[in-house]
This record gives sequence, structure tokens and C-alpha cells, in this order.
Amino acid sequence: MINIGIAGARGLSAIAALKDSDEARVTALCDLNEELLLAESAKHGIGKTFRVFEDMLSSDVDAVIVATPMQCHVQQTIQALNAGKHVMSEVTAGVSFDELFWLVEEVEKSGKVYMLAENYLYTPEAQQVLAMVNAGLFGEPYYGEGEYLHNLDSYMRYKDGTPSWRNWWQWGVRGLFYPTHSLGPVMKWFGGDRIDYIVALGSGWHTRRDYRQEDTSVGLLQMKSGKLIRLRIDCVSRRPHAMTNYTLQGTKGVYESPRTGGGHVVSFSADGDNFDNLSWEPLSNYEDYLPERYKTHAVKGAGAGHGGGDYFIIQDFIDAIKGIKPPFIDVYDACEWTAVGLLSALSVSNRGRAMEMPDFRSGLIKDHIIKL
Repeated sequence: MINIGIAGARGLSAIAALKDSDEARVTALCDLNEELLLAESAKHGIGKTFRVFEDMLSSDVDAVIVATPMQCHVQQTIQALNAGKHVMSEVTAGVSFDELFWLVEEVEKSGKVYMLAENYLYTPEAQQVLAMVNAGLFGEPYYGEGEYLHNLDSYMRYKDGTPSWRNWWQWGVRGLFYPTHSLGPVMKWFGGDRIDYIVALGSGWHTRRDYRQEDTSVGLLQMKSGKLIRLRIDCVSRRPHAMTNYTLQGTKGVYESPRTGGGHVVSFSADGDNFDNLSWEPLSNYEDYLPERYKTHAVKGAGAGHGGGDYFIIQDFIDAIKGIKPPFIDVYDACEWTAVGLLSALSVSNRGRAMEMPDFRSGLIKDHIIKL
């Protein structure tokens, strides 16, 4: 049995999957808010509680889920790795390039599992499209879009009225500060392709002039293969939350998520077709490509967030710890996807200058220079 400790009460999004598992269990919960800590531990039957992260690492946990504010992720991940624990970290992986370099080095040295908890690519639709890509239905994908549109105004202050950490690490920076939700699914659809460089621009300040984050930031990611991804991050504008805004264009087909209603749709074509007569059809027509576990465990997964994604991502973390398969989002993916946000801040501040992506897989990251 794998004993798991959760740092940060928001990590309890994983509790449904862990309660259902015959191979892992939550034995410890850590949070600075003692009232919340005691209430949540009692609610979920978690036996050990801690207010100090290092104290939890000294307990009998085999792995930790780091669900604390994003500026704590790397420090606590490295502490856990050094204590011999496997780690699943919430997004983003870190908040600076130095942190990302440290993270790769420590994961490689530790021999432990590190996985990024990017749950948007675990939504049923993202997984179904991935299976269809792998089956060749879209031909060769060459263009993708991802958008994260989520006004964070209500997250800017704690209940007592004091500013939350998001004032500095989200609304306190420029660029695509939170890129992994919009980027992760598209990167997986593009297979093993890597990002070459990024160009980013911001819309300026119109809704909230008191923050450094512009209303909207847009980035163009040129891939090593020459393929292209467009990202948009908007956590300021006054609009409804849009969770799954994606596009995938391939040589044989296209996928579009619902932007403001409707359903997920696809269109396929072949050589010789009259392209003026192409039409959309529901993605549900291809439900045979939905991974089997999303069908057989649909009832269990339905209680988890992000369309069941919070359920299946925990299953994959457990399988990675057991050595059944590698982590679906490993440390190299985590750092490259996180670096998109860091490079976008540099690009926006330099009038859209192209910023080169470091190669986190090269083993020479300590020698890499971020070029302006």
C-alpha cells in the first residue's frame, strides 16, 4: 500500500480517486490553516495532520501531492525528493528558470517519480482526441490552439480580506503566466514535438490598471518541426469561465471545442473531396476512441473535477510509482510547458521579441543562456 501525504488542502481534489484505490491511501494532510486542516482531515478520515511540511515528510508517507501556492512548488518538491518521496506537483512546475533547472537536476538525481498534475489533458475530450490522433484520423497535426479564460478576481483576496499569493504570482506578472491548462492537451496531440521559440504580446491594461497582468496575453509557439500553436491567457476580462477552448488542425481533419455552447465537433476529409461541402459532426460519433477506462469507470470518475480528469490522473501517478508506466507528464514536459509562461513575460516586455526555449532534456541546462 502506497501512503500518500497531501500538502495544501486544495490537493483534496484527488481524494475520490485515492479513496477508491486498492493500492494507495491518504495518510497525512498538511496545511497552514489549522481550522481548515482539522475540518478536512475529519471529513475525509485522514489520520495524521501537519502544519509544517518537513514534519509530514518525516512521517511514513511514500509520496506527496504538492498542492500549495505555485511559488512553493519547487522548494517543497525538492525537499520531498531529498526525503525519498515520489512527487505529484500542481501547476505550474515553478516560477523562475533557476527553479526549473534545479527541478530537473534533482529529479534526475533522486530516481523518484515526478509528475505534473496537469489535469486538463485528462478531460475525456482531450483523451479521445489524442486517441484519434494516434489512430491517424487527423492525418498529420500541424496547428493547434488553446485558451484559458478564467476571471480570477475572486481569488485575489483571502476570506479575511488580505491579498492572496495570486496578486504577485499571477496578476503580478505579465505574459501567459498560467500556460499549462491551454498548452498541455495540444502538446500531447503533437506527439513528441518540442517548442523552439515563443513570441508573445499583451492587449494592454483596460479592465484593471492596478495589476501588472494585462487583460489578455497571446503567444505563438513555433515548434522544432515548424508546426504552430497559438495560446491565449485571460484572467482579468469580465466574461464567463471558458474551460476547454481548443482547436486541432491536421492534414485530414480538424477538431473544435465548444466556444460558447454547443458541442465538441470534428470534420474529416480525403483527397478528391469537394471541400466546399465539408460539414461538422459531433465528436461523440467517434466515442469508440474514448479510452476504455473512461467508459468502465465513468461513474467513479464523474465525481471528480475536470470531467473526471482528477480521478484518472491519480491512477497514472500510482502506476508510475509502481513502475507500470512512465509519468504521463514528466519533469521535462513540466519544465518546458511552464517555461512558456516565463519566456512570454520576457517577450511581452521586449515588444514581442522571439524567445528561445531551453532544452531541458540535454543535460546541459546549467549552461543555457536565455537570449534577449
